[in-house]
Amino acid sequence: MTRLNQALPSLEAYVALFSQGNLPVLRRTVRDLAALREAEDQVNGKQITNIILGDPLMTLRLLGHLEANRGRTQNHAITTIDRAVMMIGISPFFRLFNELPTVEDALADTPSALIGVLGVIGRARRAARYAREWAIIRHDLDVEEITIAALLHDTADILCWAFAPTLTAQVYARQRADRTLRSVTAQREVFGFSANEIQLALARKWQLPDLLIHLMDESSADNPRVRTVALANALARHNAKGWRNPAIPDDLTALQGLLKLNREQLIRRLAIPEEDAQLLLPEPAEAPEPPAAPD
Repeated sequence: MTRLNQALPSLEAYVALFSQGNLPVLRRTVRDLAALREAEDQVNGKQITNIILGDPLMTLRLLGHLEANRGRTQNHAITTIDRAVMMIGISPFFRLFNELPTVEDALADTPSALIGVLGVIGRARRAARYAREWAIIRHDLDVEEITIAALLHDTADILCWAFAPTLTAQVYARQRADRTLRSVTAQREVFGFSANEIQLALARKWQLPDLLIHLMDESSADNPRVRTVALANALARHNAKGWRNPAIPDDLTALQGLLKLNREQLIRRLAIPEEDAQLLLPEPAEAPEPPAAPD
């Protein structure tokens, strides 16, 4: 893969760079799909779907392939993985996605970048789990759409580690030096654009379904579905190293409004450890002073 060492002048330039060649996937995804292929006659779509949803890059490959090869008679975009696998068929799926390149091989010469990629992927999985649970609480009409949008929300971060590890390391170094520096600000200082801006440009270039692009677009944060995805990724980013991040109380306050839960209920659902939960609970209201006794 081409390695980038300085910022590019436009979103189009980043899209062109990140669209080069075959998108790599996790080695574990390749291994698990190969194991299913060995018993293809006994495999069902749910098994394939579960593997794909553990890997945002494989999810991106599948949805991009489906959109790029959409037939003229297909009126609606496929926005969930189980429908995508059903549309392709199990045997054709295994033929199409055979001998995939892996992230681990692509970054074998840059261990720090590989650690960065795997960290973002782990964060994306956690965000997807949050978004799924919250969508269920909200009785969303299609929980898997929300889950996929959360899983793919930070794909640009993964690609930045893969294609521009030096620049991406600078973003994280600036945030370590200034704990108040927001990730969006640091990204724009180093790359010229935020990861979300690059992400949306890539999603349009790769012809992802419009619905998923909308759910990843934080400029539409007044929409509860979009807010679910954004908050899931924000919390997953802020608690990556524990529950003491100063941004977490604001995340919880926003979630209380979205999910209509009080702070105690939310902390219990998030399974926050007791020692951290105590710091995140609201201060108890002071009891009013008793009236003065009559003379």
